[in-house]
Amino acid sequence: MKHYLFILFYLFCNVFIYAFQGSLWVYLFCFLMFSAVVIWGSFDIGLGYFVNSITHKRTKIKEVALTFDDGPTEFTPKFLDLLKENNIKATFFCIGKQIEKHPETFQRIIAEGHTIGNHTFSHSNNTGFLSTSKMIEEIEKCDEVLLKSGSVQNNLYRPPFGVTNPNIAKAFRKTHKKSIGWKCSFFAIRLHEDEKKIYQKVTEGLKKGSIILPHDTSEKT
Repeated sequence: MKHYLFILFYLFCNVFIYAFQGSLWVYLFCFLMFSAVVIWGSFDIGLGYFVNSITHKRTKIKEVALTFDDGPTEFTPKFLDLLKENNIKATFFCIGKQIEKHPETFQRIIAEGHTIGNHTFSHSNNTGFLSTSKMIEEIEKCDEVLLKSGSVQNNLYRPPFGVTNPNIAKAFRKTHKKSIGWKCSFFAIRLHEDEKKIYQKVTEGLKKGSIILPHDTSEKT
């Protein structure tokens, strides 16, 4: 996808510059357009602009993957009860600090057969501005907690907020992580109070092999 964006942007700028004879305003406009493409690529994990992320699975079977971010929290046991009741396995992308706060819940997630992934140690709000070394530290510190608290070792990782950039891409390569994105998220739950609207919003674009992203941080989920 990123190659197509570069090609389209390159062709557009060349046509634009030729049509308007390369004035300063044209170059400024092209720079702003390039910046917009880079920002779009940084925040849309599905584009694979900086990092190739798995966002769905090609399958003929009518199934989806359920993945939870930002836990474990005080709400996570309720999620685990529902999953157990319906005989469903999920993947939990856990924050290192949250595991330290709720070690028993983390161990229950593992004991009940769910998959664990790395979601950094602190889930910093400044993730998109961290250096490569700081991102590596965030990933490795979470790995240490996963190993210490649950003997978990794997290469599954989900970028906080779905943000990627060159520094994060380098950190992925250094830590040998596999980025897991999504096709359908629960971000809209903050905008809708009614559970039927939440359900409709999440399922309207659902397809076979979709990866769904709710958060075990809210009872709304």
